[in-house]
Amino acid sequence: MPEEKTGSGRRLDAVVAASQQSRAQREQGYRAQALKLYPWICGRCAREFTRTNVHELTVHHRDHNHDNNPADGSNWELLCLYCHDNEHARYLDDPPDTANGSSGGPQASHRAFSGLADLLKGK
Repeated sequence: MPEEKTGSGRRLDAVVAASQQSRAQREQGYRAQALKLYPWICGRCAREFTRTNVHELTVHHRDHNHDNNPADGSNWELLCLYCHDNEHARYLDDPPDTANGSSGGPQASHRAFSGLADLLKGK
C-alpha cells in the first residue's frame, strides 16, 4: 500500500508538476514557431517530413540553451529524432570549451592537400 505523502512531499510534487507543465507550454510555443519559419526538412540528413510524420521532427537549440528562443528562430534548427539524438550525444562526448571560445576537442593542424597544386603543375 503506498505511503501517504507529507506536506513537503506534496509541495514538491506540485512544484515539479508546475515546472513540467511550464516547460511543455514553452516547447509548444517555439516548436510551432519553428515549424512555421523553416521547411519541414532535417537540417542534417535532409529527410523530408509531411503532416503524417512531422511529430518526428524536433527543434534543436544550436547553443543548447532551451531558454534562448529568439523570435527570428536564429537559435533553432529542425532535426529528425535520430540526428537530434546524435547531436546531443556529440555535445556530451566533446563539450565546447567556453573559456577559450573553442568548439571542443583538438583542432587539425595538418593540411592534407597543401602540396597538391604543386604536384598537379608538375613541380
